[in-house]
Amino acid sequence: MFKNVINLIQETYKTKNHIPLHEPQFIGNEKKYLNDCIDTTFVSSVGNYVDKAEEKLAKYTGTKYAVATTNGTSALHISLILGGVEQNNEVITQSLNFVASCNAISYCNAKPIFIDVDKETMGLSPSALKLFLENNTTIINKQCINNKTNKVIKACVPMHSYGHPCRIDKIKEICKQHYIFLIEDAAESLGSIYKDKHTGTFGKLGVISFNGNKTITAGGGGCIITDDKFLAKRAKHLTTTAKVPHKWDFNHDMIGYNYRMPNLNAALLLAQLEKINDFIDNKRDLANIYETFFSSIDIKFFKEPKDSKSNYWLNSIIFKNKQQRDQFLEETNSNKVMTRPIWTLMNKLPMFKDAECGELTNSEWLGERVVNIPSSVRL
Repeated sequence: MFKNVINLIQETYKTKNHIPLHEPQFIGNEKKYLNDCIDTTFVSSVGNYVDKAEEKLAKYTGTKYAVATTNGTSALHISLILGGVEQNNEVITQSLNFVASCNAISYCNAKPIFIDVDKETMGLSPSALKLFLENNTTIINKQCINNKTNKVIKACVPMHSYGHPCRIDKIKEICKQHYIFLIEDAAESLGSIYKDKHTGTFGKLGVISFNGNKTITAGGGGCIITDDKFLAKRAKHLTTTAKVPHKWDFNHDMIGYNYRMPNLNAALLLAQLEKINDFIDNKRDLANIYETFFSSIDIKFFKEPKDSKSNYWLNSIIFKNKQQRDQFLEETNSNKVMTRPIWTLMNKLPMFKDAECGELTNSEWLGERVVNIPSSVRL
């Protein structure tokens, strides 16, 4: 059975050479814009390509503002600061997660609380979130207080895992009821839609990544999207070392960060943005190929959730048990087909092993069974 999967992937990508999990494609104006950027000599954090990329990102996602950053983690760090997260605060997120989300929480000297996911989305479960908050918190002076630690739960960071939207509208309602600042980790879901809105636009702030393995890339890079003018202006200020604008003086009015996306990266990003609709169409066609194939064998293909249009950044399959999963990982990688398991649960990493957790039944179940298979755009 596994050999049939390997053959399908090799036939789909028309090669028996090494097939990566996800690699970028540069088939548009990338070299043209990069050369132009170099010719201007504005290759760092000031330049027209940064402005153009931000404008195009805001338009594409349907938000009023986009602030380009060095990467998705820095965008999330700044978003947490904008959400008022401080030392000894707590931030709710999901245990089935990439470590960058929890690292950004730690940069604020805050502590994560891990909540379960839904099997249907692999994203934060609204019902698990509601249950935890109702059983473990008290609202005092419009602050959500953890009864166990007496600390303020300041923010919630749900993730749209592998580009599949979670039930973010329900999460938004729950966060509003408990005075919790909502930040969407849409790092993997550029181009994904939930109930006719782009992911990252339900919360106060949304965060997107343009790492080399994402649907489109800036080589690195990320951005913050928001409809809030004050937060957007604050984000731009914080990411440019909090420098007060002046023709020559170097004045800074708060602790800032050197997190602005360089113009060189923005040039690459702008060219990639021009191709994003083609890329997503291509990836959704690939998902259809996989879905048809796996429907005829005893391995489940993970389909986009209800009310969603996913970008299918990484295609996922689900095995019956960990043993079958591990056999598949061994056989595919030995045959030059890169496959990867889902992330190790955050509460099982040494730096987060003491974090408070809700019931994590779904996270543990998925953690033993999910595998990502090659998902690059096919030329």
